[in-house]
Amino acid sequence: MPSEPPAPSGSTAFGSRGRRVPQGRETGRQSRWRPVSRPAPDSGARTGPRSRPRTSRRTGPRIDALAVVATLDGLLALVLVVPRLRHGLGWDEAVYLSQYDPRHPAAFFSAPRSRGTSLLTAPVVALTASTTVLRVVLTVLSSLALYASFRVWRPLLGTRTTALAALLFASLWITMLSGPMAMPNLWVAFGAVGAVGCFLRGRGVLLACCVAGVALFRAPDAVWLVLPMAVCAAAARRRRRMLAFLAVGLAAGLAQWIVEAYARWGGIRARLHVSSATEGDIGLHPNLGTAWHALNGPLLCRPCTTGPPDLAWTSLWWLALPLLAAAAVVLALRDRRRGRTVPLAPILLCVACAAALSVSYLLLIGYSAPRFLVPAYALLALPIATLPVRIARPRALAALVIALCAVQLGGQYLVLERQTAETAAKDARYVAAAHGLRSLGLTPPCLVTGPRALPIAYAAGCASAELTGNNASTTRAELLRRAARMPTALLTSRGQRPPHYARTWTPYELPGTPGWTAWKAPGREQLPPGP
Repeated sequence: MPSEPPAPSGSTAFGSRGRRVPQGRETGRQSRWRPVSRPAPDSGARTGPRSRPRTSRRTGPRIDALAVVATLDGLLALVLVVPRLRHGLGWDEAVYLSQYDPRHPAAFFSAPRSRGTSLLTAPVVALTASTTVLRVVLTVLSSLALYASFRVWRPLLGTRTTALAALLFASLWITMLSGPMAMPNLWVAFGAVGAVGCFLRGRGVLLACCVAGVALFRAPDAVWLVLPMAVCAAAARRRRRMLAFLAVGLAAGLAQWIVEAYARWGGIRARLHVSSATEGDIGLHPNLGTAWHALNGPLLCRPCTTGPPDLAWTSLWWLALPLLAAAAVVLALRDRRRGRTVPLAPILLCVACAAALSVSYLLLIGYSAPRFLVPAYALLALPIATLPVRIARPRALAALVIALCAVQLGGQYLVLERQTAETAAKDARYVAAAHGLRSLGLTPPCLVTGPRALPIAYAAGCASAELTGNNASTTRAELLRRAARMPTALLTSRGQRPPHYARTWTPYELPGTPGWTAWKAPGREQLPPGP
């Protein structure tokens, strides 16, 4: 094969990087472009600085920031919360765990409750009676759920924004305290974050699963969550197929609640009526002031007679929350008008769903608890996490985020420390009262009634019954019949007299409690006269 003729004088040739290399004089149309050959990098010849191979700046594996946030959340809960709460259970926890505990009688399950928390903890309770194991398992599961729910949002908001949103939510004291506890609201938050993300990404099956999970944990919350997404799906043609998945998920999650409504209360309307009475007659009850007072505790503010929250500077984030959410919406709308590609739909839907989930707790009931608004906090963290990218330059962004996170973490840690100590002390009093009842001879099968009977009875292995209040589950005649068949005690607070039917029972002050007294029934003498 003939070799290529040399380039004419004055011509140029392209080098390996597209440079023109002079080759002599040009002779009209006969000039050619000839590539200049360069020796291979491993041939030993000098190739100059341009021939050195480029190396990537990232030499190691990429760090998953969201995984780091979820891991730190779990580790902090294991260090700061679990050791203090491993000795006892709270009131609501005792109710949820007793439903499927093979070693204890089931406590009264009121109409507003849902079975999701009981189902979640059932495998652990069936295997062990250790509160420590339960706390550790719930901590690990909540950390995994934090990662999984916010992971859905990466394609929508980006890796860094999603990790920042998870950090903002996980840094709240009520989030960290709720992780190891058997309570429903944190799991509603995870389900809500996952559901909205799956809806926006068009993942119907996962959307139905998330909605069903929310309905299992809190049936009314699932209805409020679905409403904004249903409106969005009906308004946007390309999202209308999501309506079917929303309906299927809601029906699957509410199936057990509906069946129980007919089995125990005679129907859905009857259960809703009983739920309203238990919650204090659901209606128009503006509750913003109560929610503000209960922001830093107590865990249940009913009745809420406390003043402004302690450590008020740690509560400023709550006042700024609606302003930050509104700023995220306004900036997203401004960027969209300027032709920029911004996640407007995710921001608007998150704010709408958070507002819907807050309606019942801020406008329809007359009491509050810090955990009620946890799902709204989780959803609002997503649009708020988009703000630093829009309002700060890269260098200032890092300093701003670090400063805000440091202040937020410091304030939330102070509240977490105090609330964990108060919760542990209250649970310890329940356990001490249970030990006192056992020393009086109340061993299973046994019965406890009176204020605080539910958690104390569970700790003692006894059944519980109430004549009045939100957990009323029996009548006076039935209570006295049971007292004649098994050891029974009535609990009263310091200085409180027992009801008339227990005036002849023997009082015993329970050690390790703030003056609680157990009135022990004498036995068959209390059996009411027959017909």
